[in-house]
Amino acid sequence: MDHPSFATGVVSRVLEHGGYRVGIIPQPDWTDPHSYTVLGRPRLGFLVGAGNLDSMVARYTAGKKPRSEDAYSPGGKPGRRPDRAILKYVEGIRGAYKDIPVIIGGVEASMRRFAHYDYWSDKVRRSILLDSKADLLVYGMGERSIREIADRLKTEKIENIRNVRGTCVPSQGRPAEKCIELPAYDAVHGTDPESLKRYAEHFMLQRRQADPGTAQALAEESDGDRWVLQNPPAAPLSQAELDEVYELPYTRQYHPVYASAGGVPALQETAFSLTGSRGCFGGCSFCAITFHQGRAVVGRSRESLLREAAVLAELPNFKGYIHDVGGPTANFFRPGCDRQAKGSFCPDRECLDPEVCPHLRADHREYREVLQALRSFKPVFKKIFIRSGIRFDYLLLDSRHSEGFLEDLCRYHVSGQLKAAPEHVNAEVLRAMGKGAPGLYEKFKRKFDAINRKLGFKQYLLPYFMSGHPGSSLKAGAELAVYLKKSGFTPDQGQDFYPTPGTLSTAMYRTGLDPRNMQEISVPRGKEKNLQRILLHFSKPEQRAAALRALKRAGREDLIRYLLG
Repeated sequence: MDHPSFATGVVSRVLEHGGYRVGIIPQPDWTDPHSYTVLGRPRLGFLVGAGNLDSMVARYTAGKKPRSEDAYSPGGKPGRRPDRAILKYVEGIRGAYKDIPVIIGGVEASMRRFAHYDYWSDKVRRSILLDSKADLLVYGMGERSIREIADRLKTEKIENIRNVRGTCVPSQGRPAEKCIELPAYDAVHGTDPESLKRYAEHFMLQRRQADPGTAQALAEESDGDRWVLQNPPAAPLSQAELDEVYELPYTRQYHPVYASAGGVPALQETAFSLTGSRGCFGGCSFCAITFHQGRAVVGRSRESLLREAAVLAELPNFKGYIHDVGGPTANFFRPGCDRQAKGSFCPDRECLDPEVCPHLRADHREYREVLQALRSFKPVFKKIFIRSGIRFDYLLLDSRHSEGFLEDLCRYHVSGQLKAAPEHVNAEVLRAMGKGAPGLYEKFKRKFDAINRKLGFKQYLLPYFMSGHPGSSLKAGAELAVYLKKSGFTPDQGQDFYPTPGTLSTAMYRTGLDPRNMQEISVPRGKEKNLQRILLHFSKPEQRAAALRALKRAGREDLIRYLLG
C-alpha cells in the first residue's frame, strides 16, 4: 500500500526520493520459487519485511487460534503470509539468487533481533538475523539507515557494511568492535531459574542501550561461534525530515491488483488520517512502540500537516472526514523535555511511571493550535476525528491548557465515543503495566462528563481493559469485575494479554521476574489466564457459568450474587 502509514510505502518512497528505483513483490507465494523472480534480479539487493504486524500476531489470537481475517491482506483473507514470514521469504530469495544482498527490517525483524521469547512455540528463539541467514538487519524506523545502506551498496560489498547506526550484522567470532556483551543465547534459552534470571538481565541491557544519545554497541553470542552485533540506534528524524517523509508523493491507494478482492481493509481507517508525531514516552510495559520507534517524541510542523490535509481534500474518494490526527499517542505531540528535543531520553527512568518526572513538560498548546488550523478548512472538512487514543494522565498534568484542549476535543473531535486505556484498576497490576496509579481514569472521566454536560452533548468514554497481564491474579480480576459492575460498562474492547516479542511484559511472562527490579512477579497462565479473561466479560450470559467458577477459585464467593445475580 502506497501510504505513509505503511512501512513498505515509506521505505520505497524514501529510496525513490534518493534517486533509487524500487520494485515491490507483495505477499509472494512462498511455495512458488518463481514468485521471487517476477521483477528480475535487483541491482543492489532485496529488502524483506513481514508487514506492519509481526506475522505470528497477524495470523493468531492470544489464544493461539488462527484469526478469521487479516486486515493487512487483500479482501481481509487470512493465510496469505506464512508463519514467521521473514524466514520463509529470505529462504525463497536465497533459493532464487544465491549471492544477492538480503536486508531484513520492519517490526518482525526489529523485535526479534536478539534472542527472544516466542509465545507460539513457548521457546526462546535465536536472533532472526541468524535464523534467516540474511546479511543485515535494520531495526527501528529505518529511513536514515536504509538510505546509508543503499548509498554504500553502490561501491561496497554487503559484508563490509558493519557500522550503520540502527542495524545489526552477523559476525563469525566475537566482533572486533567495542561493544557491551549480552548474556549468550545458551545462557538465556533454558527454563531453570538461572536461565530465566539471565533472560531478564539480557532484556534490561537492551533497554538501557536504546537511547540514541548514549547507547553503546551490543553483541550476543549464539550457538557455535556465531554472534550478532547491534550498532547504536539511529537518531530520530528531525521535524523537517519527518515533514519531508510524510509529504512524499504517495498515491495513498492499494495496488490496483487488489481491487478484485475488495482492497485491503487496513487502509480504510488510515486512508484519510494524518500522522502528527512519532515516538512515545508513555512507557506501557506491554507495548512494542517504544522499543521500535523510541521514546523521544518528534512532532510534525503545523504547516506540513496543513499541506498534507490539502492533499487529502483533493483525493477522489474524500468525503470531508479526517479520521485521525495522531500518532502512537495522539496528545504526545511534542518532545516531553529538553532531552527528548535533542532526540534522546533517560535510559534508567520513565517519564510518567512510577512517578512523573519533574522535567516532563505537559503542554497541549501546539496540538490544539494544529487542530484549530485544520478546522479552519471549513467547509472542506466536515469533521476531524481523534482516534489514536488520548493519554489521560498526561492530559491531567497540563494545568494551563487541559481544560481548553478537552473542551475542543469534546466539541469538535469526538463522535459519540472517545477511546481511553485505563487497562486495569488494581494498583499492583497497573505498576506492572507501567500505567501509573489507580484513580486517574476516574478523575479524567469526571472532567470529560462535566464538559459534555456543559456542551449539552451525549458522549461517552470507551475504556479499554486488559486481563491476564503479569502481576494480575484472579482476585485482581474480580476487583476489575466489581469496577465494571459499578460503572455499568460492558467491555467489548477487552484484550487478553498477548506476549508479543520484545516487550517488558513478555519478559515478565517468560521469567516470572520484573526485569526492572528483579523481583518475582505472578504470571497467570493456562486456566487461570482464561478465567481472568472470563471475569472481564462476566456480564455476558454465555460466560456466567465460567465466571462463577472463577469467583469461587478466587475465594470471592461474596461477589457471586452481586456480579451474577
